[in-house]
Amino acid sequence: MGNPFVHVELNTTDIGKAKTFYSQLFDWELEDVEMGPSGEYTMIKPGAGTGGGMLTHPNPGSPSAWLAYIEVNDVAAATRKAETLGAQVMRDVTEVPGAGWMSVLVDPTGAAFALWKPQSK
Repeated sequence: MGNPFVHVELNTTDIGKAKTFYSQLFDWELEDVEMGPSGEYTMIKPGAGTGGGMLTHPNPGSPSAWLAYIEVNDVAAATRKAETLGAQVMRDVTEVPGAGWMSVLVDPTGAAFALWKPQSK
C-alpha cells in the first residue's frame, strides 16, 4: 500500500501525566530524546506496529490530541496538492534536523493529519 501511516504523535498539555498514564496502560517502551531548543520528545516504541511519540503541545491553549503521520515521497508537493483539494495548512513544510521533513494539515472535514518524509528517502 502506498502512503502508509508511519508515526502517531501525542501533542499533550501534560507530558508527565501522559507518560504515566500510557506507560501504566500499555507495555510501551518510552525513551526521552533531546530536540534542541524545542525541548524534549518522548519516543514511543510499542514493540510491534507503528511507533510514535509524545511532546508538550506546540500550540498553547490547544487541547491534547493524537496526530497521525502519513509517509509521502515529497512533502512540499503533497502539501500543495492537499491544499488544492481543500486542506488547510496548519504548519507548512518543516525540516526536522537529522530525521526528515513534515507538514501538518486539516482536511476538508476538519480532521488533522501530518505528512512525513524521512531523511533517508
